[in-house]
Amino acid sequence: MRRFVMKGNICYSNDNKELCVIENGYVVSEDGICQGVYEQLPEKYQMIPCYDYTDRLIIPGFTDLHVHAPQYSFRGLGMDLELLDWLNTHTFVEEAKYQELAYAEKAYDIFADDMRKSATTRACVFGTIHNEATLLLMEKLEEAGIKGFVGKVNMDRNSPDYLCEASAAQSAKDTEEWIKASKQFENIRPILTPRFIPTCTDELMEELSDLQKKYDLPMQSHLSENFGEIAWVQELCPDTSFYGEAYNKYGMFGNDCKTIMAHCVHSTEDEIKMMKDQGVFIAHCPESNTNLSSGVAPIRKYLDMGMKIGLGSDVAAGSTLSMFTAMSMAIQCSKLRWRLSDQELKALNIEEVFYLATRGGGEFFGKVGTFEKGYEFDAVVLDDSSLRHPQELTVKERLERMIYLADDRNVVAKFVNGKSVPRDKDGDETAIFGGNQ
Repeated sequence: MRRFVMKGNICYSNDNKELCVIENGYVVSEDGICQGVYEQLPEKYQMIPCYDYTDRLIIPGFTDLHVHAPQYSFRGLGMDLELLDWLNTHTFVEEAKYQELAYAEKAYDIFADDMRKSATTRACVFGTIHNEATLLLMEKLEEAGIKGFVGKVNMDRNSPDYLCEASAAQSAKDTEEWIKASKQFENIRPILTPRFIPTCTDELMEELSDLQKKYDLPMQSHLSENFGEIAWVQELCPDTSFYGEAYNKYGMFGNDCKTIMAHCVHSTEDEIKMMKDQGVFIAHCPESNTNLSSGVAPIRKYLDMGMKIGLGSDVAAGSTLSMFTAMSMAIQCSKLRWRLSDQELKALNIEEVFYLATRGGGEFFGKVGTFEKGYEFDAVVLDDSSLRHPQELTVKERLERMIYLADDRNVVAKFVNGKSVPRDKDGDETAIFGGNQ
């Protein structure tokens, strides 16, 4: 529908300090754009169709700023390893299988179907080095109703023979062919994806820099996740004083290249300043950083500095696509950092992690992640009736419980850019129509 109203308990962020709650209120979508939130529906909207979700929670869709689609098949495995050993033992072995399109079809069917059922409406996704499999992933996410970016991974050094591109020139050639083929998709767009500096030669980074400028593409990669990784980058790039410079010297670290850097657990003061000054987005992945023993990123510091931050599931170092888990773990990890290592950085709270999962990460896509007028209309409807309780709860308290207790079964409807997303491949919708009053 071009125009419609949704009725229910509406929750959204004004900023990272304020959670707005409108009980039994209304939010209006027109041509995929939010027209505002109202306690009483204006007369001009009273005759248009209404999705009646009375007493349910209506929130902006979640944004996952960092997830590896081919790793979804082995989530929950190898959690006793640190990053570099985990990559060699599990990740590279699995990603090599995507050379076979039949395997990619089965694996990406599962990933896309679970993304469809989740509370995530936008995502930035890593594929593999394989063009055909990455295009297949884009196709399946398009069909699943997700909007976002998908990257064909680049890696031409320090990788096993079975998952290493032949040369920088060949990697760039394949990447450009993939970029051109990606034009067929409406909602899933390409993003340059050098895996990380240790697997990309200087020649490859130069080639990717040229492609970034030619096609005006964003870029995603990893930064300062693990002490061993940071030391390795220093060894490989002796002309740089910190990890971020190894991207920046090729013009792929913010400014004219919209950039997401996952993790930033151990960033130096100089690196943090460059990210702040150049508008680099940080994808905070608390579960992944815990599972791989990487550490706890100083998100309080980044928030107080006004940096651009969202959350990432980082499957399969993270075990689930659930952004509910990402939010609750962001709080829990920040508490541990405060208690064990830095009592100057107070723990995150509900308002802040909800902001990160919605408006904070949504900013990477433009005006996304809230219900303010003029923002793209992404919405998720949550039913918390299965979370039984004897006491009266406010809407905010109900939302807080969802952050800690909910899973995909609590999602009863999802809208992306004003379009209803069916809960399954057969197109079954759970929308409930009723009167506007």
